[in-house]
Amino acid sequence: MKSAARTVELLELLAARGDRPARLQELADQLGVPRSSMYALLQTLIARGWVRTDITGSLYGIGLHALLTGTSYLDSDPRVRVVRPYLDEASQALGETIHMGRLDGRNVAYLATRESHEYLRTISRVGRRLPAHVGALGKALLAERDDTDLPEGPYEALTPHSHTSRASLLADLAEVRSRGYSIDREEGVLGIVGFGFVLRYDSPATDAISCSVPRARLTPEHEAQIITVMREIRSKIEATAPGTGGAPHWR
Repeated sequence: MKSAARTVELLELLAARGDRPARLQELADQLGVPRSSMYALLQTLIARGWVRTDITGSLYGIGLHALLTGTSYLDSDPRVRVVRPYLDEASQALGETIHMGRLDGRNVAYLATRESHEYLRTISRVGRRLPAHVGALGKALLAERDDTDLPEGPYEALTPHSHTSRASLLADLAEVRSRGYSIDREEGVLGIVGFGFVLRYDSPATDAISCSVPRARLTPEHEAQIITVMREIRSKIEATAPGTGGAPHWR
């Protein structure tokens, strides 16, 4: 229904803005709806906790109920529950940051993270999205798919090292398939190198795990250790990940 689609589009727009609240006219213009209709929708969502506003009533942002719903998703997903202790094991073995992500269209959504004690982020990545073509998680998952599924480009560049053309990304994905894991050398975040390993309990795979390490701390010996440990962790996860059983098989 049109009203439901408009509500979802509004929530996604506010969520994508992060810490940049929006004004009524901005939202109306971006979604192409009358100002009066946008105001009425915002008031309904504010009353239900999905949108928040400042004391002047002129700025709007994503509300607390969006977080509660997202937390429910993570708590109810059996594969996230299985993977979490293995992320702890990998983080303890390597001393680095370990992620689990899931393909969401052309992006990867971060579902779980274990931060390195050596390199702490100020903001957790859980619940955030990154374009699939710029990260280790995303490239590991894209390599599981046919090349014809990739859009023509050009692609968004998050750093000077990001792939911006289809040809360069295709060449990278061919290397991922050959070696069995992906490498992100400062393509998503400057100074950070990532190693991604797809989890093949689905076909095509939708989930992957990765290890992120500051480039300044990455030696050939440490890189070899990361690859060995992450391969072992992947094997453990794939061996214990739940089947569909009597539970719903989500798509």
